[in-house]
Amino acid sequence: MYTTLISAADLKAILNQPNLVIIDSSHVLSDLEKGRRDYQKSHILTAQFAHLDDDLSGEIIAGETGRHPFPSIEKITQKLSSWGIDEQVQVIVYDQGHGGIAARLWFMLKWLGHDNVAVLDGGWKNWEALGYPTSEEIPVVTPKVFTPKPNANLLVDVQFMEQNIDNQALTYIDSRTANRYRGEEEPIDPIAGHIPSALNAPWPNNLGPDGLFLEKTALAQRFLDLLKGQPKGQAIFYCGSGVTACHNLLAMHHVGVTSAKLFPGSWSEWIVDSNREVVVEK
Repeated sequence: MYTTLISAADLKAILNQPNLVIIDSSHVLSDLEKGRRDYQKSHILTAQFAHLDDDLSGEIIAGETGRHPFPSIEKITQKLSSWGIDEQVQVIVYDQGHGGIAARLWFMLKWLGHDNVAVLDGGWKNWEALGYPTSEEIPVVTPKVFTPKPNANLLVDVQFMEQNIDNQALTYIDSRTANRYRGEEEPIDPIAGHIPSALNAPWPNNLGPDGLFLEKTALAQRFLDLLKGQPKGQAIFYCGSGVTACHNLLAMHHVGVTSAKLFPGSWSEWIVDSNREVVVEK
């Protein structure tokens, strides 16, 4: 059973295993259909495709939601069932390489009570470089019945954030890159800065120069240094729209810390209300 990360070699070894579902979630914000086009050209053998906007996000409501709100439980349950996922299935998710998109589906499955899900370390880039099996064929899948068991303790909403913004027992962690956190630039959202009191842990820093996740000891030290003695279960992660923050949650799960939470609306939902305070580093 793989529950956090799986290496390319380990995935290759279980490709013929029954009850295995592989999902390609590659996505590029600057070209929203590139992931789908690339999947149709070539993908890991037997992989299906998940689109961040169409499959892994709900309806955007102007003035209320962020850019990638969670879908309803009904919508995501239907999609998971159509991919042939039930409680017996081992799910492996990958994206173009860094895992920042794949971690979103990984976290959603965890939230819905499916523990047998892992992200392919190094993703498509590493898999292709190793010459492992690929295909252009779109698989024919027999649907199964996915039964959701949502864990509300893994999420917080914007009202919780507003009510607890001064709660020093909580640690808010912004997962975006440092320049976006500081408000030096904001290439995606209309307002720059970060949520008051939030610390910064850029999600790409979970990776080494080879594009693979750091060793467990290095990841554990990274979050130990960040939290500085704060209870790890009181850490709440956010990013721009609730996607790449899941990369930090994946890293924490990988080192055995499973109680941190996600603010799915993230920065893009926080700023829809002009009464909410924002911080720009000088």
